Amino acid sequence: MTQNTHYDVIAIGGGSGGLAMVQRAAEYGKRCAVVEAGRLGGTCVNVGCVPKKVMWYAAHHAHGLRDAGAYGFDLQVSGHDWNRLRLGRDAYLRRLNGIYAGNLERKGVVVYPGHGEIGGPGRVSVDGAVLTADRVVIATGGYPIVPAIPGAQLGITSDDFFNKLDKLPARVGIVGSGYIATELACLLAALGSDVTVFVRFESVLRSFEPMLQEKLLRQMQQDGIEVVTNTVPVALESDKQGLSLLAQNGARHAGLEVLIWAVGRAPNTATLGLQQAGIDTDQRGFVRTDNFQRTSLAGTYAIGDVTGREALTPVAIAAGRRLSDRLYGGMPGRHLDYQNIPTVIFTHPPIGTVGLTEPEAREKFPDQEVRVYTSEFVPMYYAMMETKVRTSMKLVTVGAEKRVLGCHVIGDGADEMLQGFAVAIRMGACKQDFDDTIAIHPTSAEELVTMR
Repeated sequence: MTQNTHYDVIAIGGGSGGLAMVQRAAEYGKRCAVVEAGRLGGTCVNVGCVPKKVMWYAAHHAHGLRDAGAYGFDLQVSGHDWNRLRLGRDAYLRRLNGIYAGNLERKGVVVYPGHGEIGGPGRVSVDGAVLTADRVVIATGGYPIVPAIPGAQLGITSDDFFNKLDKLPARVGIVGSGYIATELACLLAALGSDVTVFVRFESVLRSFEPMLQEKLLRQMQQDGIEVVTNTVPVALESDKQGLSLLAQNGARHAGLEVLIWAVGRAPNTATLGLQQAGIDTDQRGFVRTDNFQRTSLAGTYAIGDVTGREALTPVAIAAGRRLSDRLYGGMPGRHLDYQNIPTVIFTHPPIGTVGLTEPEAREKFPDQEVRVYTSEFVPMYYAMMETKVRTSMKLVTVGAEKRVLGCHVIGDGADEMLQGFAVAIRMGACKQDFDDTIAIHPTSAEELVTMR
């Protein structure tokens, strides 16, 4: 590695945000480098969105096999080969790692394997070598939190789920109530695990629209997932019968083969030298930035999960591309608007949501009329079956014009139908615009334009 190599921009972190930023900058003709200690692609590609979606598809097929008899198929399923799924998934991830490396090479982006540390404005050290740049972007992402309680190391994290779990556990406990906890619970249950989810409060997805919380909780329970509420873990123990989770209320939940911690993620900032470099962070270590992703150190920016804002891959990508557009593409006002960000939770069924929840809308617009429109129905897919999985939808509107502030859907196809409605909401669509749109029949999505 050459000492004192100078670049237009260096990204510390080869995940979604860092790679998006430098590749866009390279397209503008800039000399770029990436510092990455692990596999290219970051959390999303290696231990997040991509392998999660592969597993979701496996669970989706399990549901399809269960349902096929209602459509006249005589199937005998002899079991599921977890190891074959795991090996195929991991081979796919390795191909993606190679594709990322090839893309960077074609665009002239230099990759420095190792841990980066900021030594001041425009200075990055990588395992003893010093790089300099006009600008530095922090995009180091986060890592899963393990609670500081006795025996916590006996459990595994979501990273370990993808990296270490080499067989389907017969009985699994999951601590958490967010994206990761609910997604893993649903896919493991579909593939045959006995699943118990331990949540601190009364429900799952606590920051989401209450309708989504209620419907998902009900569906999880109908699918055989036990949800134990008001549970604060104080210890994890191991004996001949397996793992036992001890709760603050005195309850002991024994006989678990695997326990997964899904209690949030912390920023990868501890080894970056931020304090010495004069870069402000909050109490949890997330890097503080303004609306243009600027940190408190001149010429230094931060994007993605490390900023503590919407921890979503497309958010990191959008922030990185907009930053390059502003710095190098002649778009001086270009920046990411963190409002109305659509997202999907890949449970079974999936959830799609964008905009304000009903409580948020009523709090934000106390002097205007907030009206909601709802629909609940059984999709046509289940017409032939005794088991019914219902779809629920809610539109949140405000004012006399009934501008649509939020769209919330739980049901088959929610993941694919939401993107177009997110565009409409971002453009300021009103309820009448939805009403005046011709429905596509027969679909679940048509309910969003026929609500009364």
